[in-house]
Amino acid sequence: MILISFVCAIFTGNIANTFDAMLLASKKAVEFAISLIGIMAFWLGIVKIAQNSGLMEKFSKLIKKPLGFLFPDLKQNSDAMSNIALNVSANAFGLGNAATPFGIKAMEDMQEQNKDKETATNSMCTFLAMNTAGFQIVPALVIAILAASGMENPGQIILPTLIVTSIAFVSAIFFSKLLERFNIK
Repeated sequence: MILISFVCAIFTGNIANTFDAMLLASKKAVEFAISLIGIMAFWLGIVKIAQNSGLMEKFSKLIKKPLGFLFPDLKQNSDAMSNIALNVSANAFGLGNAATPFGIKAMEDMQEQNKDKETATNSMCTFLAMNTAGFQIVPALVIAILAASGMENPGQIILPTLIVTSIAFVSAIFFSKLLERFNIK
């Protein structure tokens, strides 16, 4: 695409404009990246405070009970259940990067308990569906990107994001549990 752009610029006599646009875009990309780093550092700092204060742990303990209904084959105090709760908590606060290690560990813990190592358990499928749906209370990364892009009120996306991700999350759980009944191998 870049090569085609240069060829077109040469034939139309706009090579100077092409280079100017390229330099301007490069400058804007660097400015965007630097502002995004600052905003992400802020949100990651907030999360670190939440982790250090025990807020994330309290939230994950709060959601362990409802998660018990979704994962009846997992013990309430199991490592898998703890990692699922931490993963869901981190995703809920829009921190997919922080949630990923918990999600990977939860899958590893569930695989250890899996009798048939060649087939995913119903809990694994439900967890994958929930994780893919991406429920978020505060979409921190999206807010950071919008703020870095110069949007005047990036927080205005919180309510629409909450609505959409809630619908996706509930739908993922519903269809996972529905398909679980068919027990297709």
